[in-house]
Amino acid sequence: MKASIVRDTNLAEGGKKRIEWISGRMPVLSLIRERYAHENPLEGVTVTACLHVTVETANLVLTLKAGGAEVALTAANPLSTQDDIAAALASLGIKTYAFRGEREDEYYECIDEALMIEPSVVLDDGGDAITRVHTVREELVKNIKGACEETTTGVIRHHARARENRLGFPVISVNDAETKMMFDNRYGTGQSTIHGIMNATNLLLAGRVVVVAGYGWCGRGVALRAKGLGSSVVVVETNPRKALEAVMDGYRVMPMREAAKIGELFITATGDISVIRGEHIELMQDGAILANTGHFNVEINLNDLEEKAVAKNEIKENVVEYRMRDGRKLYLLSEGRIVNLTAAYGHPPEVMDMSFANQALCVKYIVENYDKLRKEVYPVPKEIDEEVARLKLKSMGVEIEELTEEQRKYLVSWELGTQ
Repeated sequence: MKASIVRDTNLAEGGKKRIEWISGRMPVLSLIRERYAHENPLEGVTVTACLHVTVETANLVLTLKAGGAEVALTAANPLSTQDDIAAALASLGIKTYAFRGEREDEYYECIDEALMIEPSVVLDDGGDAITRVHTVREELVKNIKGACEETTTGVIRHHARARENRLGFPVISVNDAETKMMFDNRYGTGQSTIHGIMNATNLLLAGRVVVVAGYGWCGRGVALRAKGLGSSVVVVETNPRKALEAVMDGYRVMPMREAAKIGELFITATGDISVIRGEHIELMQDGAILANTGHFNVEINLNDLEEKAVAKNEIKENVVEYRMRDGRKLYLLSEGRIVNLTAAYGHPPEVMDMSFANQALCVKYIVENYDKLRKEVYPVPKEIDEEVARLKLKSMGVEIEELTEEQRKYLVSWELGTQ
Protein backbone atom coordinates (compact mmCIF):
# COMPACT_ATOMS: atom_id res chain seq x y z
CA MET A 1 0.00 0.00 0.00
CA LYS A 2 1.41 3.38 -1.04
CA ALA A 3 1.53 6.11 1.61
CA SER A 4 -0.17 8.59 -0.72
CA ILE A 5 -0.56 9.53 -4.39
CA VAL A 6 -0.80 13.30 -4.88
CA ARG A 7 0.18 15.79 -7.58
CA ASP A 8 2.77 17.87 -5.74
CA THR A 9 3.74 17.65 -2.07
CA ASN A 10 5.11 21.21 -2.25
CA LEU A 11 1.51 22.48 -2.33
CA ALA A 12 0.86 21.28 1.21
CA GLU A 13 1.46 24.52 3.11
CA GLY A 14 -0.98 26.50 0.98
CA GLY A 15 -3.53 23.73 1.42
CA LYS A 16 -3.17 23.78 5.21
CA LYS A 17 -3.89 27.51 5.29
CA ARG A 18 -7.07 26.99 3.27
CA ILE A 19 -8.20 24.12 5.53
CA GLU A 20 -7.73 26.29 8.62
CA TRP A 21 -9.60 29.21 7.03
CA ILE A 22 -12.57 27.09 5.94
CA SER A 23 -12.71 25.34 9.32
CA GLY A 24 -14.06 28.56 10.83
CA ARG A 25 -16.94 28.46 8.34
CA MET A 26 -17.97 24.93 9.29
CA PRO A 27 -19.00 25.40 12.93
CA VAL A 28 -21.19 22.30 13.24
CA LEU A 29 -18.40 20.02 12.09
CA SER A 30 -16.01 21.85 14.41
CA LEU A 31 -18.31 21.15 17.38
CA ILE A 32 -18.48 17.47 16.43
CA ARG A 33 -14.69 17.35 16.05
CA GLU A 34 -14.23 18.72 19.56
CA ARG A 35 -16.66 16.15 20.92
CA TYR A 36 -15.00 13.30 19.01
CA ALA A 37 -11.53 14.32 20.17
CA HIS A 38 -12.79 14.06 23.77
CA GLU A 39 -14.85 10.87 23.41
CA ASN A 40 -12.73 8.98 20.82
CA PRO A 41 -15.78 7.03 19.51
CA LEU A 42 -14.06 5.79 16.33
CA GLU A 43 -11.04 4.16 17.92
CA GLY A 44 -10.03 1.17 15.78
CA VAL A 45 -12.36 2.09 12.90
CA THR A 46 -10.89 2.17 9.38
CA VAL A 47 -12.65 4.43 6.86
CA THR A 48 -12.25 4.56 3.09
CA ALA A 49 -13.67 7.85 1.85
CA CYS A 50 -14.31 8.22 -1.89
CA LEU A 51 -15.32 11.88 -1.96
CA HIS A 52 -14.50 15.06 -3.84
CA VAL A 53 -11.12 16.05 -2.44
CA THR A 54 -11.89 19.64 -1.51
CA VAL A 55 -11.13 21.88 1.43
CA GLU A 56 -14.54 21.07 2.95
CA THR A 57 -13.88 17.33 2.68
CA ALA A 58 -10.56 17.87 4.44
CA ASN A 59 -12.43 19.09 7.51
CA LEU A 60 -14.65 15.98 7.51
CA VAL A 61 -11.63 13.68 7.23
CA LEU A 62 -9.83 15.47 10.06
CA THR A 63 -12.98 15.18 12.20
CA LEU A 64 -13.01 11.41 11.70
CA LYS A 65 -9.32 11.26 12.52
CA ALA A 66 -9.94 13.29 15.69
CA GLY A 67 -12.46 10.62 16.70
CA GLY A 68 -9.82 7.90 16.44
CA ALA A 69 -10.46 6.60 12.92
CA GLU A 70 -7.78 5.68 10.42
CA VAL A 71 -8.83 7.24 7.11
CA ALA A 72 -7.83 6.70 3.48
CA LEU A 73 -9.16 9.30 1.06
CA THR A 74 -9.60 9.03 -2.71
CA ALA A 75 -11.37 11.15 -5.30
CA ALA A 76 -14.98 10.72 -6.42
CA ASN A 77 -14.30 12.41 -9.78
CA PRO A 78 -11.17 12.66 -11.98
CA LEU A 79 -11.40 16.46 -12.20
CA SER A 80 -12.72 17.53 -8.79
CA THR A 81 -9.56 17.20 -6.69
CA GLN A 82 -7.96 20.35 -5.29
CA ASP A 83 -4.27 19.38 -5.45
CA ASP A 84 -3.16 21.65 -2.62
CA ILE A 85 -5.72 20.04 -0.29
CA ALA A 86 -4.65 16.51 -1.28
CA ALA A 87 -1.03 17.44 -0.55
CA ALA A 88 -1.95 19.04 2.78
CA LEU A 89 -3.89 15.99 3.95
CA ALA A 90 -1.07 13.66 2.96
CA SER A 91 1.33 15.80 5.01
CA LEU A 92 -1.05 15.56 7.98
CA GLY A 93 -0.90 11.77 7.96
CA ILE A 94 -4.08 11.05 5.99
CA LYS A 95 -3.56 8.37 3.34
CA THR A 96 -4.57 10.37 0.27
CA TYR A 97 -4.86 9.05 -3.29
CA ALA A 98 -6.08 11.81 -5.57
CA PHE A 99 -4.89 14.34 -8.12
CA ARG A 100 -6.73 16.49 -10.64
CA GLY A 101 -6.87 15.07 -14.17
CA GLU A 102 -6.72 11.34 -13.41
CA ARG A 103 -7.13 8.98 -16.34
CA GLU A 104 -9.76 6.28 -15.89
CA ASP A 105 -7.15 3.66 -14.97
CA GLU A 106 -5.50 6.06 -12.51
CA TYR A 107 -8.87 6.90 -10.98
CA TYR A 108 -9.61 3.26 -10.16
CA GLU A 109 -6.01 2.62 -9.09
CA CYS A 110 -6.46 5.37 -6.48
CA ILE A 111 -9.73 3.82 -5.26
CA ASP A 112 -8.00 0.43 -4.99
CA GLU A 113 -5.19 1.98 -2.95
CA ALA A 114 -7.70 3.57 -0.56
CA LEU A 115 -9.40 0.20 -0.13
CA MET A 116 -6.10 -1.40 0.93
CA ILE A 117 -6.86 -0.04 4.38
CA GLU A 118 -9.50 -2.81 4.63
CA PRO A 119 -12.28 -0.44 5.68
CA SER A 120 -14.87 -1.13 8.30
CA VAL A 121 -16.86 1.86 6.99
CA VAL A 122 -17.01 3.35 3.46
CA LEU A 123 -17.99 6.92 2.65
CA ASP A 124 -18.99 7.30 -0.99
CA ASP A 125 -20.06 10.03 -3.39
CA GLY A 126 -21.51 8.48 -6.53
CA GLY A 127 -21.13 4.82 -5.59
CA ASP A 128 -17.85 3.94 -7.32
CA ALA A 129 -16.07 2.73 -4.17
CA ILE A 130 -19.00 0.64 -2.98
CA THR A 131 -19.41 -0.82 -6.47
CA ARG A 132 -15.68 -1.56 -6.60
CA VAL A 133 -15.93 -3.48 -3.34
CA HIS A 134 -18.82 -5.57 -4.68
CA THR A 135 -17.24 -6.31 -8.08
CA VAL A 136 -13.45 -6.30 -7.74
CA ARG A 137 -12.66 -6.41 -4.01
CA GLU A 138 -15.39 -8.79 -2.81
CA GLU A 139 -13.15 -10.17 -0.06
CA LEU A 140 -13.59 -6.84 1.75
CA VAL A 141 -17.36 -7.09 2.06
CA LYS A 142 -17.32 -9.25 5.18
CA ASN A 143 -15.28 -6.64 7.10
CA ILE A 144 -17.46 -3.65 6.23
CA LYS A 145 -20.01 -2.71 8.89
CA GLY A 146 -21.76 -0.16 6.69
CA ALA A 147 -21.43 2.81 4.38
CA CYS A 148 -22.72 6.33 3.79
CA GLU A 149 -23.70 7.71 0.39
CA GLU A 150 -23.45 11.43 -0.31
CA THR A 151 -25.23 11.95 -3.63
CA THR A 152 -28.37 11.05 -5.59
CA THR A 153 -26.52 9.11 -8.29
CA GLY A 154 -24.95 6.79 -5.74
CA VAL A 155 -28.22 6.28 -3.85
CA ILE A 156 -29.87 5.16 -7.10
CA ARG A 157 -27.11 2.58 -7.64
CA HIS A 158 -27.31 1.22 -4.09
CA HIS A 159 -31.11 0.90 -4.20
CA ALA A 160 -30.77 -1.03 -7.47
CA ARG A 161 -28.25 -3.42 -5.91
CA ALA A 162 -30.44 -3.84 -2.81
CA ARG A 163 -33.49 -4.71 -4.96
CA GLU A 164 -31.45 -7.55 -6.45
CA ASN A 165 -30.34 -8.67 -2.96
CA ARG A 166 -26.75 -7.91 -3.93
CA LEU A 167 -25.93 -5.27 -1.34
CA GLY A 168 -23.31 -6.67 1.02
CA PHE A 169 -23.79 -4.24 3.93
CA PRO A 170 -26.16 -1.48 5.07
CA VAL A 171 -25.87 1.93 3.40
CA ILE A 172 -27.13 5.17 4.94
CA SER A 173 -28.38 7.66 2.38
CA VAL A 174 -26.88 10.88 3.71
CA ASN A 175 -28.09 12.48 0.48
CA ASP A 176 -31.70 12.20 1.66
CA ALA A 177 -31.22 13.87 5.03
CA GLU A 178 -33.31 17.03 5.07
CA THR A 179 -30.33 19.00 6.35
CA LYS A 180 -28.44 17.77 3.28
CA MET A 181 -30.75 17.71 0.28
CA MET A 182 -32.74 20.85 1.09
CA PHE A 183 -29.60 22.94 1.65
CA ASP A 184 -26.56 21.32 0.04
CA ASN A 185 -28.44 20.24 -3.09
CA ARG A 186 -30.50 23.40 -3.48
CA TYR A 187 -28.35 26.25 -2.19
CA GLY A 188 -24.95 24.59 -2.62
CA THR A 189 -25.46 23.16 -6.10
CA GLY A 190 -27.38 26.23 -7.22
CA GLN A 191 -24.64 28.68 -6.31
CA SER A 192 -21.62 26.54 -7.16
CA THR A 193 -22.97 25.48 -10.57
CA ILE A 194 -23.48 29.06 -11.66
CA HIS A 195 -20.07 29.91 -10.19
CA GLY A 196 -18.45 27.13 -12.25
CA ILE A 197 -20.12 28.26 -15.49
CA MET A 198 -19.18 31.89 -14.93
CA ASN A 199 -15.62 30.91 -14.00
CA ALA A 200 -15.27 28.96 -17.23
CA THR A 201 -16.99 31.45 -19.56
CA ASN A 202 -17.47 34.87 -17.89
CA LEU A 203 -20.97 34.61 -19.35
CA LEU A 204 -23.59 37.28 -18.74
CA LEU A 205 -26.70 35.43 -17.58
CA ALA A 206 -29.07 38.39 -17.57
CA GLY A 207 -31.49 38.15 -20.49
CA ARG A 208 -30.19 34.74 -21.57
CA VAL A 209 -32.37 31.65 -22.04
CA VAL A 210 -31.12 29.01 -19.59
CA VAL A 211 -32.45 25.47 -19.89
CA VAL A 212 -32.30 23.45 -16.66
CA ALA A 213 -32.86 19.70 -17.13
CA GLY A 214 -34.20 18.18 -13.93
CA TYR A 215 -36.21 19.86 -11.18
CA GLY A 216 -35.14 17.94 -8.14
CA TRP A 217 -33.46 19.83 -5.30
CA CYS A 218 -30.34 20.46 -7.40
CA GLY A 219 -32.31 21.63 -10.43
CA ARG A 220 -34.47 23.85 -8.22
CA GLY A 221 -31.35 25.51 -6.87
CA VAL A 222 -29.79 26.06 -10.30
CA ALA A 223 -33.03 27.48 -11.72
CA LEU A 224 -33.44 29.79 -8.72
CA ARG A 225 -29.93 31.22 -9.05
CA ALA A 226 -30.17 31.62 -12.83
CA LYS A 227 -33.51 33.40 -12.44
CA GLY A 228 -32.01 35.64 -9.76
CA LEU A 229 -29.33 36.74 -12.21
CA GLY A 230 -31.93 37.75 -14.76
CA SER A 231 -32.10 34.67 -16.97
CA SER A 232 -35.23 33.43 -18.69
CA VAL A 233 -35.35 29.89 -17.28
CA VAL A 234 -36.85 26.87 -19.05
CA VAL A 235 -37.23 23.62 -17.11
CA VAL A 236 -37.18 20.16 -18.73
CA GLU A 237 -38.67 17.48 -16.46
CA THR A 238 -40.16 14.00 -16.85
CA ASN A 239 -41.92 13.85 -13.48
CA PRO A 240 -45.40 15.44 -13.70
CA ARG A 241 -45.46 16.65 -10.08
CA LYS A 242 -42.05 18.29 -10.35
CA ALA A 243 -42.97 19.78 -13.73
CA LEU A 244 -46.14 21.23 -12.20
CA GLU A 245 -44.10 22.68 -9.35
CA ALA A 246 -41.74 24.32 -11.85
CA VAL A 247 -44.73 25.90 -13.63
CA MET A 248 -46.08 27.19 -10.31
CA ASP A 249 -42.62 28.57 -9.52
CA GLY A 250 -42.85 30.71 -12.64
CA TYR A 251 -40.74 28.79 -15.15
CA ARG A 252 -41.57 27.67 -18.65
CA VAL A 253 -41.71 23.88 -18.89
CA MET A 254 -41.30 21.93 -22.14
CA PRO A 255 -39.66 18.82 -23.61
CA MET A 256 -35.97 18.99 -24.53
CA ARG A 257 -36.85 18.82 -28.23
CA GLU A 258 -38.52 22.23 -27.86
CA ALA A 259 -36.08 23.68 -25.32
CA ALA A 260 -33.16 22.78 -27.61
CA LYS A 261 -34.41 25.26 -30.21
CA ILE A 262 -34.38 28.28 -27.90
CA GLY A 263 -31.78 27.57 -25.21
CA GLU A 264 -28.51 29.48 -25.02
CA LEU A 265 -27.13 27.73 -21.93
CA PHE A 266 -28.05 24.14 -21.03
CA ILE A 267 -27.47 22.72 -17.54
CA THR A 268 -28.25 19.07 -16.81
CA ALA A 269 -29.06 18.06 -13.23
CA THR A 270 -30.97 14.78 -13.49
CA GLY A 271 -28.71 11.86 -12.53
CA ASP A 272 -29.81 10.10 -15.73
CA ILE A 273 -28.16 9.25 -19.03
CA SER A 274 -28.37 10.97 -22.46
CA VAL A 275 -30.57 13.84 -21.34
CA ILE A 276 -29.03 15.86 -24.17
CA ARG A 277 -28.37 13.67 -27.21
CA GLY A 278 -27.98 13.80 -30.97
CA GLU A 279 -31.54 14.77 -31.82
CA HIS A 280 -31.27 17.77 -29.50
CA ILE A 281 -27.79 18.77 -30.67
CA GLU A 282 -29.17 19.02 -34.22
CA LEU A 283 -31.69 21.64 -33.07
CA MET A 284 -29.41 23.88 -31.00
CA GLN A 285 -28.54 27.37 -32.12
CA ASP A 286 -25.05 28.60 -32.88
CA GLY A 287 -23.10 29.43 -29.72
CA ALA A 288 -25.10 27.23 -27.34
CA ILE A 289 -23.19 26.22 -24.19
CA LEU A 290 -23.58 22.77 -22.59
CA ALA A 291 -22.85 22.13 -18.92
CA ASN A 292 -23.58 19.29 -16.50
CA THR A 293 -23.87 19.41 -12.73
CA GLY A 294 -24.89 15.75 -12.27
CA HIS A 295 -22.35 13.36 -10.79
CA PHE A 296 -21.35 11.41 -13.91
CA ASN A 297 -20.45 12.72 -17.37
CA VAL A 298 -23.28 10.81 -19.03
CA GLU A 299 -26.11 13.35 -19.01
CA ILE A 300 -24.77 15.00 -22.18
CA ASN A 301 -24.20 12.25 -24.76
CA LEU A 302 -20.56 12.90 -25.60
CA ASN A 303 -20.44 10.25 -28.32
CA ASP A 304 -23.28 11.97 -30.18
CA LEU A 305 -21.54 15.32 -29.82
CA GLU A 306 -18.27 13.92 -31.17
CA GLU A 307 -20.00 12.18 -34.08
CA LYS A 308 -21.89 15.27 -35.18
CA ALA A 309 -18.87 17.56 -35.01
CA VAL A 310 -16.42 18.02 -37.86
CA ALA A 311 -13.87 19.88 -35.74
CA LYS A 312 -13.00 20.22 -32.08
CA ASN A 313 -10.95 22.96 -30.47
CA GLU A 314 -10.03 23.65 -26.85
CA ILE A 315 -10.73 27.35 -26.40
CA LYS A 316 -9.45 27.53 -22.81
CA GLU A 317 -9.38 25.37 -19.73
CA ASN A 318 -12.82 23.77 -19.24
CA VAL A 319 -14.20 25.05 -22.58
CA VAL A 320 -14.12 22.98 -25.80
CA GLU A 321 -15.66 24.18 -29.06
CA TYR A 322 -17.41 21.68 -31.35
CA ARG A 323 -18.03 22.82 -34.94
CA MET A 324 -20.97 21.16 -36.64
CA ARG A 325 -21.23 20.32 -40.33
CA ASP A 326 -23.53 23.29 -40.94
CA GLY A 327 -21.07 25.72 -39.35
CA ARG A 328 -22.76 26.01 -35.94
CA LYS A 329 -20.47 26.03 -32.93
CA LEU A 330 -21.43 24.45 -29.62
CA TYR A 331 -19.38 24.72 -26.45
CA LEU A 332 -18.95 21.94 -23.87
CA LEU A 333 -17.79 22.82 -20.37
CA SER A 334 -15.50 20.62 -18.25
CA GLU A 335 -15.71 17.56 -20.53
CA GLY A 336 -19.35 17.22 -19.48
CA ARG A 337 -18.24 16.48 -15.93
CA ILE A 338 -19.65 18.03 -12.76
CA VAL A 339 -19.08 21.71 -13.57
CA ASN A 340 -19.38 23.12 -10.05
CA LEU A 341 -16.38 21.09 -8.89
CA THR A 342 -14.31 21.01 -12.07
CA ALA A 343 -14.53 24.71 -12.95
CA ALA A 344 -15.08 26.13 -9.45
CA TYR A 345 -14.58 25.22 -5.79
CA GLY A 346 -17.75 23.18 -5.29
CA HIS A 347 -20.31 23.90 -2.61
CA PRO A 348 -19.74 26.68 -0.08
CA PRO A 349 -18.49 25.47 3.31
CA GLU A 350 -21.60 26.72 5.13
CA VAL A 351 -23.80 24.09 3.46
CA MET A 352 -21.18 21.34 3.38
CA ASP A 353 -20.98 21.88 7.13
CA MET A 354 -24.38 20.23 7.46
CA SER A 355 -23.80 17.50 4.88
CA PHE A 356 -20.50 16.44 6.42
CA ALA A 357 -21.87 16.73 9.95
CA ASN A 358 -24.40 14.09 8.88
CA GLN A 359 -21.55 11.96 7.51
CA ALA A 360 -19.51 12.24 10.70
CA LEU A 361 -22.45 11.38 12.96
CA CYS A 362 -23.59 8.53 10.70
CA VAL A 363 -20.16 6.88 10.83
CA LYS A 364 -20.51 6.75 14.61
CA TYR A 365 -24.08 5.47 14.25
CA ILE A 366 -22.95 2.64 11.95
CA VAL A 367 -20.17 1.59 14.32
CA GLU A 368 -22.61 1.46 17.24
CA ASN A 369 -25.60 -0.11 15.45
CA TYR A 370 -24.36 -2.20 12.50
CA ASP A 371 -25.40 -5.47 14.12
CA LYS A 372 -29.05 -4.28 14.15
CA LEU A 373 -29.10 -3.19 10.50
CA ARG A 374 -30.04 -5.25 7.47
CA LYS A 375 -28.30 -5.09 4.10
CA GLU A 376 -30.50 -2.27 2.86
CA VAL A 377 -30.41 1.46 2.12
CA TYR A 378 -31.49 3.44 5.19
CA PRO A 379 -32.40 7.09 5.70
CA VAL A 380 -30.36 9.16 8.12
CA PRO A 381 -31.90 8.65 11.59
CA LYS A 382 -34.24 11.52 12.39
CA GLU A 383 -32.42 12.32 15.61
CA ILE A 384 -29.17 12.89 13.69
CA ASP A 385 -30.87 15.08 11.08
CA GLU A 386 -32.47 17.21 13.79
CA GLU A 387 -29.28 17.42 15.83
CA VAL A 388 -27.46 18.83 12.81
CA ALA A 389 -30.21 21.42 12.33
CA ARG A 390 -30.11 22.41 16.01
CA LEU A 391 -26.33 22.76 15.99
CA LYS A 392 -26.45 24.83 12.80
CA LEU A 393 -29.04 27.21 14.25
CA LYS A 394 -27.00 27.53 17.44
CA SER A 395 -23.89 28.41 15.44
CA MET A 396 -25.89 31.11 13.63
CA GLY A 397 -27.18 32.59 16.87
CA VAL A 398 -30.78 31.71 16.01
CA GLU A 399 -33.20 30.75 18.79
CA ILE A 400 -36.44 28.97 17.91
CA GLU A 401 -39.77 28.53 19.68
CA GLU A 402 -40.36 25.54 21.96
CA LEU A 403 -43.62 23.66 22.40
CA THR A 404 -45.39 24.00 25.73
CA GLU A 405 -46.48 20.87 27.56
CA GLU A 406 -50.08 21.69 26.58
CA GLN A 407 -49.09 21.89 22.91
CA ARG A 408 -47.18 18.61 23.00
CA LYS A 409 -50.18 16.87 24.54
CA TYR A 410 -52.53 18.37 21.95
CA LEU A 411 -50.40 17.11 19.05
CA VAL A 412 -50.68 13.49 20.19
CA SER A 413 -54.34 13.55 21.25
CA TRP A 414 -57.62 13.11 19.39
CA GLU A 415 -60.26 14.37 21.84
CA LEU A 416 -60.25 18.09 21.10
CA GLY A 417 -62.16 19.27 18.02
CA THR A 418 -64.35 22.21 16.97
CA GLN A 419 -65.58 24.26 19.92
